[in-house]
Amino acid sequence: MGHLRRTRGLVGIGLCAVLVLAACSSSAKKVSGGGTSNTASTLPVSNNLFDPTTFNPSWLATNVNGGGTPVTGGTLKIEGSTDFSAALDPQGEYETIGYNVERVVDRQLVSYPTSTNIVTADTVVADAATSTGTVSSDGLTYTFHIRPGIMWNTSPPRAVTSQDFELGIERNCDPTLYPNGNPAYYTATIKGFADFCSAFEKMSPTSSAADRAAYINGHSVSGISTPDASTIVFTLTSPATDFVYILALPFASAAPVEDLKYVPLTPGNPIYSDGPMAVTSYSVGHSMTLTDNASWQQSTDPIRHQYLKEIDIKLDLSGAAAGTEVQQDMQAGTADLSLNTPPPTADISGFESPSWNPDFGAFPDPGITNPYLVFNVQSPNNGGALGNVAVRQALEYAIDKSAIGKIYGGPSLNQPLNQVIAPGAEGYVAFNDYPTPNDQGDPAKCSSMLAAAGVHNLTLKDYYRDSGNHPAVFEEVQSDFKKCGVTVVGTPIPSGYYGSKGIGVTTPDGLKAGKWDITEPGWVPDWFGPGNGRAILPDLFDGAQNFPGSDWGGYDSSKVDALVNQALAATSQSAAAALWHQADQAVMADAPFVPFQTQLTPLYHSSRVHNAVFMPFCSLYDLAGIWVS
Repeated sequence: MGHLRRTRGLVGIGLCAVLVLAACSSSAKKVSGGGTSNTASTLPVSNNLFDPTTFNPSWLATNVNGGGTPVTGGTLKIEGSTDFSAALDPQGEYETIGYNVERVVDRQLVSYPTSTNIVTADTVVADAATSTGTVSSDGLTYTFHIRPGIMWNTSPPRAVTSQDFELGIERNCDPTLYPNGNPAYYTATIKGFADFCSAFEKMSPTSSAADRAAYINGHSVSGISTPDASTIVFTLTSPATDFVYILALPFASAAPVEDLKYVPLTPGNPIYSDGPMAVTSYSVGHSMTLTDNASWQQSTDPIRHQYLKEIDIKLDLSGAAAGTEVQQDMQAGTADLSLNTPPPTADISGFESPSWNPDFGAFPDPGITNPYLVFNVQSPNNGGALGNVAVRQALEYAIDKSAIGKIYGGPSLNQPLNQVIAPGAEGYVAFNDYPTPNDQGDPAKCSSMLAAAGVHNLTLKDYYRDSGNHPAVFEEVQSDFKKCGVTVVGTPIPSGYYGSKGIGVTTPDGLKAGKWDITEPGWVPDWFGPGNGRAILPDLFDGAQNFPGSDWGGYDSSKVDALVNQALAATSQSAAAALWHQADQAVMADAPFVPFQTQLTPLYHSSRVHNAVFMPFCSLYDLAGIWVS
């Protein structure tokens, strides 16, 4: 089942868009988790910002601004230019900006700690569960116990139960929610969930709340059991070393039974909370206010805090100057954080020198590749030239990746990438099958290889995005290809064209119509760290799983598909990582795309913000630990 990747919140950067009975056997094992350290003191100072394993720049402590005793109370002010994609419904929200706010509203069985150590921050720890799970010796059964004392802010407040987590998983297949979220992670892993979803997803989106509730209450998932109110057991179809990461997604948040009274995404629906903050007002498209949740208790939550009294979010700044307005407001102290706009590119050099601005930071999101160039390998144009691997290999040498980086703020924020899997992601081992001098391209080699392939006067149709940095990317691609004798003709498309109404649902026959030959999307994994292989390579290049879908160009290889299946079935992360690397090599040998670069995430906060710790999963500062002066 294909799916579309969550949208990254920082639109100006230009990214696309777009878990049980205690085990009785002595052979049961615990899934390892990480610590909750809020410092990187165990790491030496390092200026290699792109390496998450050593990330500890000299400016980090001043950017965190975490000294002193936290102040309780105060209002955090956030400004942005867009609303949430699914009204903050955890089973439908698929954007990082939504994930960031959900961090203080919704809880999962497992989640991520607040830590300036990027490796620690990307390591799953216990959240609403008492541990990261007990796994049977065959890797098929995961058992979790719910912490006592976790409460919903219902009227009256009531305890969060294992049945609430079961309901949360089941809601992923609601006919209104599933097109927004990604139930495929759970249908692919939990026994019987695909059968449960099949009929549920086919219900009409206009179905009443009562009909939806009747379906959920009248059907069960064979791979989920709740023997009591504090225990939930998952049975998998096959071992999955990344299952705890899948459970850390907001899609796996608990859902109160009260949700069944409402049709999802209907304006005015209550937004229930079991986290430290609760939504108290929401004007769709304009604003949202969260206040401290009286039902939440610190003793029940090992990873969040309730330092803030209120969070005010402005959603309706408009126009091309919205990012500049947010930046000016943060510097003036009338706003504290940006919801979705990054610091303007023109301002970044001034934040970095002559001395580093303590309110500015640039952080690694391990696994990002943005943008990159995809070949329509099924295009009939030019006599089907792009179906020829020799032609695609020649074109790998055309792109000046350093010039692409300059469009996105230069080498301090962007690093050339020469493979599918980027630094810090599962299976990353650096290699480069198509090296060029200083990553600036080699048009002479491109030309000679095209000639050797018997291709002359190649003309390619480029569907490029019409906003942000994307027109400039198109112009650079056009110029670079011209240097090796290839003409590129561009057609601007809206960013959403990669979604449900555009390239994302292109059929094989549609690709064979030849409307486009190349396009430049971007990709952010759904989660980071040592278990995120499922969220990268198969999404992009497993034709059996994700075409139509995010395998935009229709590439398929039985060798790659087999390696993906082996990696997904691996019983250890080390075995999985080795297989992901082999799959990466196999993809690059076929050259179905040209990787350009991996990126850092630039962020800014007002000087009022304390304990501003970057959370890779949300690509933003973690709201769960912030306090304001």
